[in-house]
Amino acid sequence: MAALEKVLAKIDANLEPALGRLFKLIEIKSISTDPAYAGDCAAAAQWLVDELKGLGFEASLRPTPGHPMIVAQGKAPRPDVPHVLFYGHYDVQPPDPLDLWETPPFEPRLAEVETGKQIVGRGVADDKGQLMTFVEACRAFKETGDLPCNITILIEGEEETGSPSLPAFLASHKDELKADLVLVCDTGMWDRTTPAITTMLRGLVLEEVVIHGADRDLHSGIFGGAAINPIRVLGRIISDLHDEHGHITLPGFYDGVSELPEEVAAQWRELHAHEGDFLKSVGLSVPAGEEGRSVLEMVWSRPTCDVNGVIGGYTGKGSKTVLPAQASAKFSFRLVGAQDPAKIAESFRAFVHKRLPADCRAEFLSHGASRALQLPFSSEALSRASRALLAEWGKAPVFAGCGGSIPIIGVFKNDLGMDSLMIGFGLEDDRVHSPNEKYELSSFHKGARSWARVLNALAL
Repeated sequence: MAALEKVLAKIDANLEPALGRLFKLIEIKSISTDPAYAGDCAAAAQWLVDELKGLGFEASLRPTPGHPMIVAQGKAPRPDVPHVLFYGHYDVQPPDPLDLWETPPFEPRLAEVETGKQIVGRGVADDKGQLMTFVEACRAFKETGDLPCNITILIEGEEETGSPSLPAFLASHKDELKADLVLVCDTGMWDRTTPAITTMLRGLVLEEVVIHGADRDLHSGIFGGAAINPIRVLGRIISDLHDEHGHITLPGFYDGVSELPEEVAAQWRELHAHEGDFLKSVGLSVPAGEEGRSVLEMVWSRPTCDVNGVIGGYTGKGSKTVLPAQASAKFSFRLVGAQDPAKIAESFRAFVHKRLPADCRAEFLSHGASRALQLPFSSEALSRASRALLAEWGKAPVFAGCGGSIPIIGVFKNDLGMDSLMIGFGLEDDRVHSPNEKYELSSFHKGARSWARVLNALAL
């Protein structure tokens, strides 16, 4: 513990120069979506390589069909410590619209607000400030002694464009990147003073169905009542997918869905995430999901079935008395636990076929599928990280879920067999991807201290 206290003190002493380093990284316009900034992306990557080399890491640029990646290796002197892989990204979103920025987006600044100080600039929360919390923690360890774990750092430059080069890169560098655990700092806190560990990500099944009826659009005055209307067929299918209690009616849909451990459910209840407050921000008031489930359960730990788009018939101005020859809809299924995407898609297609009347046929288009991911609540790494965050923040971290999907976490798990600890220090009001993006100074400072504690805890 004496060694850890020296590391934490060094992080405190380094705060001003650490801010200077972060500002230099933010000043580089590493916009991955615009080919005009390819040189800036390369410059950001090289800046990070130089920083990591300066800390004693073996670091290098790795070319890809897109923007370069950074791989760095740092060794601990002890042979019995875990090996962790830290993942982050240096690319940022375009700053447009520029006229909504209070100051130029690539001229970072400290702003004084009622809650404290904020760092303002494009990419500070997503993901430059976040990744630099980890780099600064490593710096403090190196400046006071040695790294507590064997550490591989992987930083990419295409996250904002969907990471097109990353799966192939991971596949071809499996041996080099293999570790005991992945650490990801691209998530957020529960609130300004309460840390969080994202322990579960929902999976996804994307299906499109086209209902075909007559061989052409028909006049509804001549054929209405006698000819089948594909929109009506589609409407019945959509209606039948949920019962009056909000449950999804696909046979076998809930296979693999388990209840939360009571200690996690109790923690979520204590967060007081009221339904009215959650829905009020989008102009709604009444939860529409499964009866008897809280909002947090609905968006973090329960599966869903949603219609994302419906097309059919005449959709122009005015009216047109037509029976359409076809109608289509796009569906998304968010999965949890051990639900099998292939079985969900198969059940959905059988469900549709069962409701097809004579003279109608269904055409199906798949738009992708992925399994849900969950770090076991019994994980020793989760327990150690939780204690480390409690020590830094004075509050136990929320074991949060994520309603969306993070594809790279799935690649780490499914292709490399590695679980991920997702510990981030962003806040909901950081204006990620928006003008005047910011990152709390407390997030940056205590984020670095948190990573020092987590790395130390993993090595004990």
